[in-house]
Amino acid sequence: MAKVAVLLAEGFEEIEALTPVDVLRRADMEVSILGLTDLEVTGSHGIKVVADGVFGGDLSPYDLVILPGGMPGSTNLRDHTGLITALQSSYSSGKLLAAICAAPIVLERAGFLADRQFTCYPGIENQIEAGHHQETAVVVDGQIITSRGAGTSLDFAYRLVDLLGGDGTSLAQSMVYKRKS
Repeated sequence: MAKVAVLLAEGFEEIEALTPVDVLRRADMEVSILGLTDLEVTGSHGIKVVADGVFGGDLSPYDLVILPGGMPGSTNLRDHTGLITALQSSYSSGKLLAAICAAPIVLERAGFLADRQFTCYPGIENQIEAGHHQETAVVVDGQIITSRGAGTSLDFAYRLVDLLGGDGTSLAQSMVYKRKS
């Protein structure tokens, strides 16, 4: 069973965090919601989420790490040096890293977007100097998976299911959703 961590920082985008949690759990994957610094984290729309645990500096148990967007959630993730170090270690170990909306700024800070295709929320690409921006819903380039924003959260989640060995298409059909990507 695949193990997934979803990192929540103050000001995260709720739909971008909780949609992948819900979909991956429906796919029988073990998903841990980790607050970046606290157990209770408030999203950008005032929704409080009680995480399963608090990030302790080690992401090695996880096959996939998901970074939701939202502001200031994305900048809070980007500016946490312990998280950047843990992401670099995960990447070096061949783990998958996924970011949606504004969160690709975290991937750039960690040094993962150079010479890679990526997508992000419109306008955020102007804050990213490395990589090759695409305007598709979900972009997979090696270990790096990116998506555009709240409206692409389901497509993002189903693609993650596929990448972890599940059947995102069947799951989407059971949820009465027609996949776009």
